[in-house]
Amino acid sequence: MARFGSHAGKDPGFFRLFEEAGANALRGAELLERLMSSWPEDNGLGREILIAEQEGDRITHDLIHLLNTSRGRPPIERADVHGLATALDDVVDLTEEVADYMALYGIEAPMSQAEQLAGILHAACRNLAEALGRLGDVDSLNPYLVEVNRLENEGDRIVREALAALFAGGIDPILIIRWKDVFERLEEAIDACETVAHILEGIAVKRR
Repeated sequence: MARFGSHAGKDPGFFRLFEEAGANALRGAELLERLMSSWPEDNGLGREILIAEQEGDRITHDLIHLLNTSRGRPPIERADVHGLATALDDVVDLTEEVADYMALYGIEAPMSQAEQLAGILHAACRNLAEALGRLGDVDSLNPYLVEVNRLENEGDRIVREALAALFAGGIDPILIIRWKDVFERLEEAIDACETVAHILEGIAVKRR
């Protein structure tokens, strides 16, 4: 259910589209976590993640189109609309890249750290989705944004552990390169969530 608050009547559709974007990012991250936990069985999850990525492109296009065609001043600053739309699109794009790399590189089994990072990405997207559903009530955003920042720090720690394990384990150098790419994409996806949180923090300050 949308929670747009008192500003909803002044909004020509930005809040609704951002809520859609948050829900779509959450779906992509949920699918990736399922993919990691069941890998190498795909069960069509890779295709579903690709569809989420394409849906993210559609929502981003709709947001930019609305920004360029709507009359009057949008409920949040134009630069923030563009920045938030782009950052959310990055989250879904990077989520899809992780799934794509798993298949492209023929990964035989996921490392436990990859499963953990997919879980962190899912949790971060869940908090972003909650925050994006409350854009009309900026005073309620803070707990979700703080949690995204905490999750990003946790993700950094796990990436460091994962890379250390790769280089200390006597693993085939080709496999190291492949896993390093996967871990970097997971880290970038989580970092993109933090970027969304920072933009939302700025919007909240401006709207108070």
